[in-house]
Amino acid sequence: MTRRLAEVAKKVGVSEATVSRVLNGKPGVSETTRQAVLSALDVLGYERPTQLRGERARLVGLVLPELQNPIFPAFAEVIGGALAQLGLTPVLCTQTKGGVSEADYVDLLLQQQVSGVVFAGGLYAQADAPHGHYRLLADRNIPVVLVNAGIGHLGFPSVSCDDAVAVEQAWRHLASLGHERIGLVLGPGDHVPSARKLAAARAIAGRLPEEFVARAIFSIEGGHAAGAKLIDRGVTGFICASDPLALGVVRAARRRGLDVPSRVSVVGYDDSALMNCTEPPLTTVRQPIESMGKAAVELLHARIGGSSVPADELLFEPELVVRGSTAQAPRP
Repeated sequence: MTRRLAEVAKKVGVSEATVSRVLNGKPGVSETTRQAVLSALDVLGYERPTQLRGERARLVGLVLPELQNPIFPAFAEVIGGALAQLGLTPVLCTQTKGGVSEADYVDLLLQQQVSGVVFAGGLYAQADAPHGHYRLLADRNIPVVLVNAGIGHLGFPSVSCDDAVAVEQAWRHLASLGHERIGLVLGPGDHVPSARKLAAARAIAGRLPEEFVARAIFSIEGGHAAGAKLIDRGVTGFICASDPLALGVVRAARRRGLDVPSRVSVVGYDDSALMNCTEPPLTTVRQPIESMGKAAVELLHARIGGSSVPADELLFEPELVVRGSTAQAPRP
């Protein structure tokens, strides 16, 4: 007990006597300090006293699929900072291949009595993935906000970048450079944002040959494999569903002795960290990470505070950032 008091007191920056008053329900402690002590208990892994267990912690789960793609650490930074300003403590949950699953993290967060959960790039974006853990959160009335497009029947508010506008910007840019054989490197077939991008491309192109569309896992290696196939089919302009996929296409072109951008032009998606430092610097469609992250936190905070928030999707406008990976289409 003494060790617990000391650790919590050090974490919060108060005296052990103050921690003791909170744990024993004694008066004389401000609400801010009281909540800070309870959050510290949760973070340090200590059980709350029985009389305090009915209250939700000032913790918010932030569930990400990975940290290798720079877009997810960027979202974590924005969302974590916005939560901290509201007195909420983010609990980062990152999935690993063969490790803890999204459903496992949800169980863990429920045990910690979190006040809410933000998901970014989760299984909600895949139509064929298991979704039972989302229904569990809804049944428990835990506030949830999703970042980027997901399946339609979960009933959670979401903030998304407009995939259709992103593809339109990229397509018109490549077409203006004279590219006629434009291909797409997308995620899996059940991936909702990729499906939106494909629908937008078909609407713009009128007719998009199936052989100009390649599916891949979201990684440089996936982009390399998909890019190699499309290069062999004569594609000269690439629209990719993420920056790592685009970097994979660049690598595939180079492995075939093709210069980027004089022979192959590549457009990424996200404008994640360091894309202006690649060789060549990557032309990409920028997601407004700052605006989206703060909007997600505002929605979640409103739900935590008891306000009614409609299960709508807020669409944010992307921005094409032209750099060195796109150029005039090669002449026959």
